[in-house]
Amino acid sequence: MSTKSQNDPYDSFKKYSEIWEKQINDFLFLLSNNNEFVKMSGAGTGAHSRYLEVFKKNQEALAGVLNIPTKNDLANVASLTIQTEGKIESLEEQIWDLQDSVKSQSKEIESVVEVSKEIIKLTKQLKTELVKTKKELADSKNLQNELQEIKFELNRLNNFKEDIEILKSQIKNDQPIEPVLTGAGSTK
Repeated sequence: MSTKSQNDPYDSFKKYSEIWEKQINDFLFLLSNNNEFVKMSGAGTGAHSRYLEVFKKNQEALAGVLNIPTKNDLANVASLTIQTEGKIESLEEQIWDLQDSVKSQSKEIESVVEVSKEIIKLTKQLKTELVKTKKELADSKNLQNELQEIKFELNRLNNFKEDIEILKSQIKNDQPIEPVLTGAGSTK
């Protein structure tokens, strides 16, 4: 048996497909090359688009009456949902930033409070030291006053001693005793 004499069904199908394709292409070329066909198909397309527009309007009106969402309503809801999600994310970021700033502010406030506590403690110490210093100053003034009184008494005793020396020398020399002006009763 020879292989040339046998018919391959795929080969014949391929040949017929090529012939049909050529015939259909020629037919479409003849139709599209015809001005009347182009005008008629344009008019048909225009009528079809007007019909679709009227059908769409009627469908939206019916959906509005029946309170059923339309494709546009669902698209609007979807876009609003996306916008809302974006705004929520933005708000979350702002809240996180605010939380971070509040945390940093609270840390700063805590440090200021600690410093204030130390300043108050130091101020109290300074106040107690000031009270002690005032008391010591008053004590030193009292001591100074007492020291001046002692000096004054010493000075009087020295004057009195001088008066006694003068009297002794007068007595020793047998001189008449004269009143002494520098004595205990006088003040210098």
